[in-house]
Amino acid sequence: MGKLARDLIGVAVTGSGKTAAFLLPLLVYISELPPLNEYTKNDGPYAIILAPTRELAQQIETEAKKFATPLGFTCVSIVGGHSLEEQSYNLRNGAEIIIATPGRLVDCIERRVLVLGQCCYVIMDEADRMIDLGFEESVNKILDALPVGNEKPDTDDAEDAQAMSRHLGGKDRYRQTMMYTATMPSAVEKIAKKYLRRPAIVTIGNIGEAVETVEQRVEFVSGEDKRKKRLNEILASGEFQPPIIVFVNIKRNCDAVARDIKHMGFTAVTLHGSKTQEQREAALASDW
Repeated sequence: MGKLARDLIGVAVTGSGKTAAFLLPLLVYISELPPLNEYTKNDGPYAIILAPTRELAQQIETEAKKFATPLGFTCVSIVGGHSLEEQSYNLRNGAEIIIATPGRLVDCIERRVLVLGQCCYVIMDEADRMIDLGFEESVNKILDALPVGNEKPDTDDAEDAQAMSRHLGGKDRYRQTMMYTATMPSAVEKIAKKYLRRPAIVTIGNIGEAVETVEQRVEFVSGEDKRKKRLNEILASGEFQPPIIVFVNIKRNCDAVARDIKHMGFTAVTLHGSKTQEQREAALASDW
């Protein structure tokens, strides 16, 4: 659908491979546009990818660079936890693709760190999570900051691949907008109706279910000592290969469980809201 120049709503569960599904058509689209130069690099990116969290944005950036760098395209992430000066420096030579969290991207737009004057491709990943995290207003601000001259008509032409693939004059093409979500709450529907034009709707998997590659088991273990013993048994069994993630209910328990795991003879790092971005990235990069 991406290569047919259609707007798209992809309803897909996590782990269904949608990252590559939206990156590859995006790169084909950008390859048909003129390379950025000293004059056009200051007009902003050709494409933006919005993600609800900085971790997801950085994950998408890592995957995007695998495909984009060999083609000569630059990808830059704009997320919280890094100074605006640092991110402005990363944009000094321009970037075809920006991957961002909504709040930080709005901050950059309002502070004139970047503009979206030539943005013609928008991807919203995990749109429902963005709404859950309170980014509805930020998403609307970003989409309203896009140029209006490349909007698709709200007519049957929006479903015509040949018509939508035409250049509007010079390098400009009709804007293509893609939204990926696991659910469709009313706020997501409202954004889709306002900014997408005659979108194709593709559903992958059954909503609310894990992908087939995930096996789920549930054990009820009462009492802290019994839970600790069971955790030790699971880790020592060798049935599950690292890295292994242990989720807890509160931050205080996160550090306590990490200490217990270390006493069991395993390596453990912690991730929670009291950690700085640098500490989180260092933890993820460590040998665990």
